[in-house]
Amino acid sequence: MHDIQLGHFTVGARHKPFIIAELSGNHSQQLDLAIAMVEAAALAGAHAIKLQTYTADSMTLDVASDDFVIKEQDSLWHGEKLHALYQKAATPYEWHKVLFAKAQELGMLAFSSPFDEAAVDFLAELDVPCFKIASFELTDLPLIRKAASKGKPLIMSTGMASLSEIEQAVTTAKQAGCDDIILLKCTSTYPAEPSNTNLLTIPHLAQAFGCQVGLSDHTAGIGVSVAAVALGTTVIEKHFVLDRQAGGVDAAFSLEPHELASLVIETSRAHQAMGQVTYGGTAAEEKSKQYRRSIYVAQDIVAGEQFDNVNLRIVRPAFGLAPKHWDTVLGKTAKCAIKKGSALSWDLIG
Repeated sequence: MHDIQLGHFTVGARHKPFIIAELSGNHSQQLDLAIAMVEAAALAGAHAIKLQTYTADSMTLDVASDDFVIKEQDSLWHGEKLHALYQKAATPYEWHKVLFAKAQELGMLAFSSPFDEAAVDFLAELDVPCFKIASFELTDLPLIRKAASKGKPLIMSTGMASLSEIEQAVTTAKQAGCDDIILLKCTSTYPAEPSNTNLLTIPHLAQAFGCQVGLSDHTAGIGVSVAAVALGTTVIEKHFVLDRQAGGVDAAFSLEPHELASLVIETSRAHQAMGQVTYGGTAAEEKSKQYRRSIYVAQDIVAGEQFDNVNLRIVRPAFGLAPKHWDTVLGKTAKCAIKKGSALSWDLIG
């Protein structure tokens, strides 16, 4: 799987995970709050911020019939009319340039998920480093074709998609000229539970499509994301909020700044820890070997005295004969007088 260049960041298996802070609608339609979120994400060490580019009208119809109302009792948004929810969560188009500029000034990348073809053109004009296709849009092949045609890398959340639906999306992107594709394992419940996250899908997804695979993580905390690194994820996307208690449409499953900082640190540690299959200790452990056990003289011994489990002991450090020789040396005799605390060696044995 080849590395992918996203702006000034290189994303790939040899590099620490690329961390995306998803602002979503947690800015609650306040530009100053959105700017503060970008600043906090940079301070936490995120590599990118992501927006969602849509209007309520580009997302759905302004209709109050049952089809357009969220009916699931366990949904965070139960009873909400789709149009009203998207209106509340939308990031105004005029904010994009401001927020992107702020992110770039702070050394981060900034991009977005377009939800219709006009949004793709809008983002292309802002010279985004890549496009993100949301999990609910993975079956919108015309949208994928449009985004893939812009000559930028494509990040696609797989969400509820079947293997064949993912294959259709990847094939569509490649036919439109995009070979830099990152698939995100994603559980499209909000919040998601670790028990339905199924991280073992990650290596299978990578093998099936020959693509880098990341994680769009809607679980609480950072444990699931850290675990995903051990399975080969190169990208982690988490929703972000300054203060969960202050609210925001996605606040319940979003990380606060101190948690985002932990995510950056711990996923990097997990990546460093993977290493390679190795036995026998690393070079860094070499000095520690002296603190293994070995056979030492436990009391003064005279020449010709027989070794037993009183005058010999197996103790730390490891400068004497290895413990595996214990049965061999018991019953043998001392070639010369030996002081207590001497490391037993073959030349002391008669």
